[in-house]
Amino acid sequence: MQLNVVYLLLGSNIGNRFLHMQKGIEKIDAQAGMIQKRSSLYETEPWGVINQDNYLNAAVMIKTPYTPDELFHRLKSIEANEGRTDQTKYASRTLDIDILFYNNWVLKTNQLTIPHPKLSLRRFVLDPLHEIAADFVHPELNKTVSQLLIECNDDKKVMLL
Repeated sequence: MQLNVVYLLLGSNIGNRFLHMQKGIEKIDAQAGMIQKRSSLYETEPWGVINQDNYLNAAVMIKTPYTPDELFHRLKSIEANEGRTDQTKYASRTLDIDILFYNNWVLKTNQLTIPHPKLSLRRFVLDPLHEIAADFVHPELNKTVSQLLIECNDDKKVMLL
């Protein structure tokens, strides 16, 4: 069985954010893929929408036997089990899990775009990702996560907890 290396970002800004993040990480490890690396938690300002509570964010690297589509559906199920109901873009959420990278694949379907299309624009993604994958090369931009972080113009606050 081939295991795929996948980087994910988790976020929460509703309810007990710490508990949602903890449960999300536990469920990913049990249902989606074995966690190999995990970043610290970061408190971050909302991106794209104002008038929301701050988020907690963390990045994880997993090894998974699942295809991108299978993994996507498993992650959506984990989100729903943590109480996520609103799938509106930039809406507040109990738990959000995004696939950032899947191996070094480039994939575009109706449901999925890998690498995540906005990751290079968002400090709340790049800071935790840098902690666990500084030298990973973005397969489309041909830059490391470190380079992307240096070049990122996002001025939203990202605070290591």
